[in-house]
Amino acid sequence: MSAPAVGAPGGQAGTDTTGLLLRLLRTGGARYDLLAHAPEGQTARASELRGHPLSAAAKCMIVTVTGGEPAERHILAVVAGHQRVDLSRVAEECGGRRARLARLEVAETLAGSVSGTIIPFTFSDELTVLADPALFGEPTLYFNAARLDLSVALASDDYRSLANPKIVPIAL
Repeated sequence: MSAPAVGAPGGQAGTDTTGLLLRLLRTGGARYDLLAHAPEGQTARASELRGHPLSAAAKCMIVTVTGGEPAERHILAVVAGHQRVDLSRVAEECGGRRARLARLEVAETLAGSVSGTIIPFTFSDELTVLADPALFGEPTLYFNAARLDLSVALASDDYRSLANPKIVPIAL
């Protein structure tokens, strides 16, 4: 994989989060490509546009866990595109009693991007990243780059080393 410059066609950083992501990938020596496409935020449709199996997509959800210590915390749950997040497993993994998808405004604030463009990395101290082991069944992961019209194809091993997620079974 190549690493296009931020100024390459389709690679302009449209948001602060996109810029942070591209800088992290570049400085971390990641193997990645940028893919420009029609605007799309649904995992299945974006996967079709990008031309890869749904299992290679990194689906990202911000989850609010309540109960336990601290009383409320936020999790970036990352699963393969064909899977769903098991909220009870997320709660259990975090020592909480309940988990729910975060309110839209909370999710977008913590992620630094709008719903449908949440990346599998965090630049917020308020988010812990959990990734399901099935996510690493594909050699390349695909996800929107904090924009609806730009995606990243990233070597799975590079995602694992750069994001350093806690890898636990959190998918249904």
